[in-house]
Amino acid sequence: MNIIRYPERPKWKELLKRSALHTEDLRETVCKILGEIRAEGDRAVIRFEEQFDKVKLDSLEVTEKEFEEAEKAVDVKLKKAIMLALNNIRTFHAAQKFEGKKVETLPGVTCWQKAVAIEKVGLYVPGGTAPLFSTVLMLATPAQIAGCKEIILCTPPDREGKIHPAILYAARAAGVKRVFKAGGVQAIGAMAYGTDSIPKVYKIFGPGNQYVTIAKQQVALRDVAIDMPAGPSEVAVLADDTANPVFVASDLLSQAEHGADSQAILITTSETLIDEVAAEVDRQLAELPRKALAEKSLQSSKLILVKEMQEAVDMINEYAPEHLIIETKNYMDIANQVVNAGSVFLGSYSPESAGDYASGTNHTLPTNGYAKAYSGVSLDSFIRKITFQEITRDGIAALGPAIQVMAANEHLDAHKNAVTVRLNEKL
Repeated sequence: MNIIRYPERPKWKELLKRSALHTEDLRETVCKILGEIRAEGDRAVIRFEEQFDKVKLDSLEVTEKEFEEAEKAVDVKLKKAIMLALNNIRTFHAAQKFEGKKVETLPGVTCWQKAVAIEKVGLYVPGGTAPLFSTVLMLATPAQIAGCKEIILCTPPDREGKIHPAILYAARAAGVKRVFKAGGVQAIGAMAYGTDSIPKVYKIFGPGNQYVTIAKQQVALRDVAIDMPAGPSEVAVLADDTANPVFVASDLLSQAEHGADSQAILITTSETLIDEVAAEVDRQLAELPRKALAEKSLQSSKLILVKEMQEAVDMINEYAPEHLIIETKNYMDIANQVVNAGSVFLGSYSPESAGDYASGTNHTLPTNGYAKAYSGVSLDSFIRKITFQEITRDGIAALGPAIQVMAANEHLDAHKNAVTVRLNEKL
């Protein structure tokens, strides 16, 4: 890892840069694939599955028999862990239910909001280097609680045309009835445009590689909504001299093993901790099965030493990490100063892994600095709020003159007249 000591503020922007995404080089390829999916539907999806996932499929939808086989294949301990996580995620997200109330802004003028579920949503779960069944729980659970009428899931199959059993088990446990064997750009295109097999949805959720990210951004221009912009995953650890270097190193590595383009950063006021963490990262790294991936990630990761805690907090808010772990003596005071982060983990016993899997919070979070403007996935991500208003005759009498003046000054006479005819109505 790169060690940086006492960086000056003018250099922070360069220091905190993420790995560059060369999106323009990929966009032409993505647009070509999307165009063929739009034009040819299932035929194109099956063709691209053979090209990219190296599997020849006869059909795209997972059968009931495959769900039953998955149920039998998943270990009992994993089933129990999945159900515990599901219950915690359900409890946390159910508590986010919107309770609208009617507000009388003037006598006779009543306004309110109603939460309505997005009717059709598509969930994307990557395949890649690990079966992310936890992402199934994170996306399907709030969709179910929100009341989405149609929830579909796309995920790439293996070379035998099978979906990992844990993904299918998690999908069924979380209430997803339809799962399709499609990955990458072809999955995003199929959900955005619809095919004979895969329904068109109104909003697409889920992480993915650079191709998936670009595909989501492309279809969001005019065809479908998406959850958020995304990029490689990241963690920042904010620590002082009370932090346990073994814990800190494990947190950095838990992020680094996601992929070669993931980023892990430590910001600390302790010179001693920097050296201890560097040594501990090397020790733990040697024991990881995914050592090669983590090593590549660590090449762009950093251990940063600053002079005082306020400087560390300012740097965190500038970086706006997807995940932030605060391992300091007064972590709650520090947390109150954090304004830019996707999800925050407090104290020595709150690893990022808890939020990734089972504590209850959502792990689908804004990356690449988007935490300055975006929230992670929540119950709100799956609903829309519709406003209502009811105005009585007395209400329009009180409100109408102000509307007339404002409309006239905007030179919108028809707007003014819509009020005038009501005020002039004879009883």
